[in-house]
Formats: sequence, structure tokens, C-alpha cells
Amino acid sequence: QGILREGLEDVKQFFKAHGSCRLPLSPSLLVKGIVPRDCSYFNSNAVPLKLSFQNVDPLGENIRVIFKCGDDLRQDMLTLQMIRIMNKIWVQEGLDMRMVIFRCFSTGRGRGMVEMIPNAETLRKIQVEHGVTGSFKDRPLADWLQKHNPEEDEYEKAVENFIYSCAGCCVATYVLGICDRHNDNIMLKTTGHMFHIDFGRFLGHAQMFGNIKRDRAPFVFTSDMAYVINGGDKPSSRFHDFVDLCCQAYNLIRKHTHLFLNLLGLMLSCGIPELSDLEDLKYVYDALRPQDSDADATTYFTRLIESSLGSVATKLNFFIHNLAQMKFTGSDARPSLSFAPRTHTIKTSSRIRDVFLCRHERVFNPSKGYTYVVKVQRESPGEVTFVQRTFEEFQELHNKLRLLFPSSLLPSFPSRFVIGRSRGEAGAERRKEELNGYIWHLIHAAPEVAECDLIYTFFHPLPRDEKAAGTNPTPKPADATWARSLGKVGGEVKLSISYKNNKLFIMVMHIRGLPPLQDGNDPDPYVKTYLLPDPQKTTKRKTKVARKTCNPTYNEMLVYDGIPRGDLEQRELRLSVLSEEGFWENILLGEVGIRLRDLDLAQEKMGWFALGSRGHGTL
Repeated sequence: QGILREGLEDVKQFFKAHGSCRLPLSPSLLVKGIVPRDCSYFNSNAVPLKLSFQNVDPLGENIRVIFKCGDDLRQDMLTLQMIRIMNKIWVQEGLDMRMVIFRCFSTGRGRGMVEMIPNAETLRKIQVEHGVTGSFKDRPLADWLQKHNPEEDEYEKAVENFIYSCAGCCVATYVLGICDRHNDNIMLKTTGHMFHIDFGRFLGHAQMFGNIKRDRAPFVFTSDMAYVINGGDKPSSRFHDFVDLCCQAYNLIRKHTHLFLNLLGLMLSCGIPELSDLEDLKYVYDALRPQDSDADATTYFTRLIESSLGSVATKLNFFIHNLAQMKFTGSDARPSLSFAPRTHTIKTSSRIRDVFLCRHERVFNPSKGYTYVVKVQRESPGEVTFVQRTFEEFQELHNKLRLLFPSSLLPSFPSRFVIGRSRGEAGAERRKEELNGYIWHLIHAAPEVAECDLIYTFFHPLPRDEKAAGTNPTPKPADATWARSLGKVGGEVKLSISYKNNKLFIMVMHIRGLPPLQDGNDPDPYVKTYLLPDPQKTTKRKTKVARKTCNPTYNEMLVYDGIPRGDLEQRELRLSVLSEEGFWENILLGEVGIRLRDLDLAQEKMGWFALGSRGHGTL
């Protein structure tokens, strides 16, 4: 910090002598001074500087940039230019992936400036709000977006932005082989836009631990990202949208393989170490798979999504990075509550006189559970507010208080474990009594505890708390804005059917709205097809089994070879969806019969088919 202050004095002297200058980042940015109190540094390896310049325009805000020394920013410039071209291709094809592309400029050998994106935070900072193990939890990203988008329509818009931008990032980082991906170089805007920063390693040049690649997954796509997309911990129809977006974006870029190879080939002689020979170009060629059909590429990228989502290595990498950053984090950083957008104090709020937990309510969004309504009375005459908090939020308050105060000053916290059948209404009622005792002792604890910022922030109303003062809100499923009611109880299957060179191609894409099993559990669904009539059952084809879901994604191609067109028109495609039951007989969840003569097979047919018990499906 001292060295930074000395350096800023030199910058001040420069502006005294010259008055103003244009920032190299963009000739349109004219600045007249530096703002030392807003300048600091990041704790990453190259210790980049966070600088704030005074805008010459009196109505303009300060211009914030990052100055980096020690990294070849030409590589960052090239990577961002490739992503910018990808975005142009998508937009020209009518697909806006909501990408955040920032400016970056190399000002000399191993140094340069990078634009700072406002209202954005790294995934690490979002995750550690839930503790150092936050990278293993599913809810941090969803909770953070909910905190910054308290209104329902705002949150739905943020989730939509997240789905599009996350899909774009998955495709771009995979095609360009961007490595060294950890939770400090992936960022999220309060509006839901996700983007990557720091492209020091690309074209598959991963960091190594001995003989082990640090980047083990094809790209970063973790369960907390899937939680935001699904609106909970179970797959929903929104996940189908995400997979379709990824595959569509990937196929659009594949059509321009020659463009990316030519552009990168022109840069082979510029001296960037990780782009120096044909092997580096071959990485992009192999990633784009130009020899594959769109259907094969769709299947391939779907498997990559599954592989990334199932990778424990990514979360472990995030966790190790959290631990490594702990030693750099200043001890003066005060703990804050992850669900509160700002801190409140006894000075900014009226003194709390009493608190009483008056009832519990069943909630369904963002996940099923109970919320507890607390009546807060303050010393100001007649000032009474109601706040809604979950058991997990009470627990977070207690954990953060333990960081500030010894246990002897704090009341004991109720156990989070509920045994036996008391998990439902009875369990919530029992917890209500226990939490009531806890908050009463908290408010009547020693003044340094009872009057601390954490407690006043916890009991300060949030936008969602306005509903608590009235009647119970109507419960609403998490993905009600996306799912539509289905005519058939059996759900629907999305297929793409085409015929070429005496081959019938059936792409099984997604299924939505499957019924749960009789015991209430989600099924393990797979798809089986026959071409009827088929007395010998030689036309059986099957997909893989999806685990514990009512909304599976497959993107698998089932092929029937050597079938003349005249023969095909006499056939019926019988598609069944079954749940694999291990030792017992598999359970039929629904089926559909499609008369192939009803379809114009001269061109691809894609659509949703209703599943029923018996009978013919409609497209």
C-alpha cells in the first residue's frame, strides 16, 4: 500500500504538469487527475493496480481501470478480439448471448490497461460469503442474484441474462482453450451477466501440478451455476434451454472454422509464446470439429456439459484458491451477511427495543422450506417492522457473530439437525420456539453484541419483507414463469427426425414434465424406440439412462440404416420412455406412436411430442 501511495504521487505530478491526457484504453477517454482514495490493488499473482481517474467531463463519472505489469496483454487483446468476433457471428444469426466484452490495451512489453466493469463481483467473493467452503455449495450465486434483484421480474430477467451469458462463456472458453480458470477470474454482474477475465493461458496450455492438468473439465460449469438456471437443485425445462443455446452457439461458430484458423494463423509470428506453431492452431481445429455434422456436434457438446457439471476437480480448484487467497485477505475486512445488499448500524437505524418471532410460513421459491417472520419493535414511537428470515440465514448470522465475539458472549444456537418425522410443520414449529429464545438473548446480550452492525443489518427490512406484514403469499413453484401446463400427465419429448440416403435419423433431445414414481421419487428415465411392424424386435434402439430427473436431456442420435423410402412410409415409430428399476421390471412412464407417412421427411422435422399411455403423438 505504501509503494502504491508513492507511485500515485508521481502520477499527480504528471497531471499538474500536463493538465489532462487521453487514456491508452480508448482515445475517447479524457482524464485530468487521479483519485488516490479510490485506488488499490488486487491480490493475484501479478498484483494489478485498481486506478480511478477524474473525468474531464464534469457530468461524467470517474473512469476506473486496471493497470497490469508482468503479463503479456497482447494475448488478452487477441482472446477478447476472438470473443468479440464470435459475438458478432451470433448476433448476425439473431442470437444475442448477452456477452460482456471489455476493453484491453497493451501499453508496452508485459504491461497494459484493462477496463473495469462496474457492478460486478468475482465468483470467489460471492462464494466465500457462505464460508471458505462456499465453492462446494449450490446456493451462493442464486442468493447473491436474489439479493441484488429483490423484485420477482428483476430476478427472472437476471436469470435469463445468466443463462445466455453462461452458455456463451462455455462455448467461447472451450473453443479457445482458455485455461487457469478459477473463481477469481470469473465474474458476475448484478444484472446476471457472467464473464471471464485474465486470459494469461489459452489454446489448451493449462497449468500443471506435476503431471496433472489443473484445468480438468472441458470448461467451467458447476452445480451452483446449474442451480441458478434450474431455479433449484432439480433439472427443469430451463436447463433444456441452456443446453440448446450452447449447442446452437457452438454450431454457428463451427461454420466459421476457417475464419478463426486464418485469423490466428496470421498471429503465429507475433511472438506470443502460446501461439507459436501449427499445434496451437490444431487445438482450435480439434475443438471446432469441422468434419462433424451439426447433430454429431450437438451430441458432443452435450456430453461436454455433462462432463463439466460432474467435475469435482473444478470445485476443488475453487476451494484451494479460496484457501490460498485467505492469507492475502486483510484482517480489517469485517464480516457481512450474504443476503443483505448493504450494512446498517444503530446510528443509521433506530435502536431495537424488542424482537419476537411470530410465525413460520411455507415457501417454494427459490427452494422448498420454511421462513420465519420476526416482529421488530424500535424505540421510535410506533415503529414496527416485519422481516422474513430462513433458518440458514439465522445460522449465517450466528457464524459471522462468532468471528467477532467469543462464544461466552453469545447465546447457544439451535441444532440444524431435525430427527425423524418432525421435519415438516412440527419441526418448523419447534425451531420457531428455539429461534425465538435465541434472538431474545441476542438482543439482551452485552451492548457490544446487541448493538453491533451485523444484528442491525440482520433485522433491517429487505424488499422481500414487505410481504411479511400482510397475509401469507400464495406459494409458487420455482420455475412457474418458464414451465407451461401440459395436456398429458406423461409429459413431452422433443425430437428431431430426418431421412437421408436410406437412413432414418432420430435425435432424442429433451423430455419435460415426466410424472414422479408412485413412491414420490424422481425416475431414472431412458428412451427406447422400435420401427413397427417388427415381430423379431430387431429395430430396438435405446438412449443412455438419466438419473433422478423428470426433465432429462439426452441429445443422442438413434439411426436406422438401409430402409428404402417406400418401406419407411409403411412404418410407425414407437417411442417409449421408461424408468430403469435395477432388479425389478422397468416402469413405463409414457409412450408415443408417430406414423412416418404423416411427416414430410424431405426436410428435418423438430418439435415436442406429447407422451401418453397408448395412441399416436402429435407434433
